[in-house]
Amino acid sequence: MTTQDRKAGIANSTEVARQEALLAPRFYTTDFDAMDRLDLEPVRREWDELMDEFRGDANHDHFQRDEAFLEEIKTLPPALQKEFLGFLISSITSEYSGCVLYKDIQKAVNNPDVKEVMAHMARDESRHAGFLNKCLDDFDMPVNLGFLRKAKKYRYFKPKYIFYATYLSEKIGYARYITIYRQLERNPDKRFHPIFRWFLDWCNDEFRHGEVFALIMKADPKLLEGHNKLWIRFFLLAVFATMYVRDHGRPELHKALGMDPTDYDREVLNVTSTISEQIFPISLDLENPRFWQMLDRLVEINEAVEKAKAEGGIVNRVRQAGLGLRAFGVFARLYFMPVKKNERRSNVRLAPTW
Repeated sequence: MTTQDRKAGIANSTEVARQEALLAPRFYTTDFDAMDRLDLEPVRREWDELMDEFRGDANHDHFQRDEAFLEEIKTLPPALQKEFLGFLISSITSEYSGCVLYKDIQKAVNNPDVKEVMAHMARDESRHAGFLNKCLDDFDMPVNLGFLRKAKKYRYFKPKYIFYATYLSEKIGYARYITIYRQLERNPDKRFHPIFRWFLDWCNDEFRHGEVFALIMKADPKLLEGHNKLWIRFFLLAVFATMYVRDHGRPELHKALGMDPTDYDREVLNVTSTISEQIFPISLDLENPRFWQMLDRLVEINEAVEKAKAEGGIVNRVRQAGLGLRAFGVFARLYFMPVKKNERRSNVRLAPTW
């Protein structure tokens, strides 16, 4: 590949990461003064145990490419390569978003508990993002992270929204990685790229990050009571629906892994829901067939939106707006479905190896 082609590849991947599409990962900022006031004393014993894990840094040497890495990289069919690169770019955007947020909080606060944990999590996310970018570099399509940090739009979230959304993002990340890892353990012939060999220890980082926000919420029970239950319901549904729709847009990727996207997402969402019952007072009713039927409807609407975008023109722009209203209606019906109450939440952390 020529230098010009490589520059074009970097520009393309960085532009994809910068896009503000509905399903794309985003960058956030928050109320740093409120983060500085967090009181972790009510969960001091659990907090100190978790900090000991972070200080131990079990994955210090994990994200290093061994000699076999490059030898395992295969030439992929065009459709699979496109979806796989999309997966990597989406993943790096999400990981780097966390790194930026955690680093910004660390710099802005004086609270020693918050400052330390944010430094640990920023360290982990930086490693993840760097490892992903090396994989993109193998395809001459690394993301320009320095440019991305400046160019990406930042959205303000209240701290409690950060807690709900990030807790779920980290836990669902754990569930996704461990499910793929177990699938490829059973079917090593489906491991079409070496990055999947790193997913076991990687998912343990995700699990640990989620525990940070679980303890923050546990330390302040008001975050889990009253009208905040409505926000918890919203973020549960938003995170679950986003993953479901996004995954169904990558059929070749899941086919190559030997996984049906619907079956995969059902397993991941069930695992994530079971984990979240340890802290959240409510859960979505994943046993209700209508829940999955409406998620499938969102997939159909998203496919129609993508088709309208590809075709272009004024008529299709109007059609996109109409489809957006239909998607909102489906989401609203999902939101108002009955939820399950978690009356007795466990204080026991589920084993990361699941």
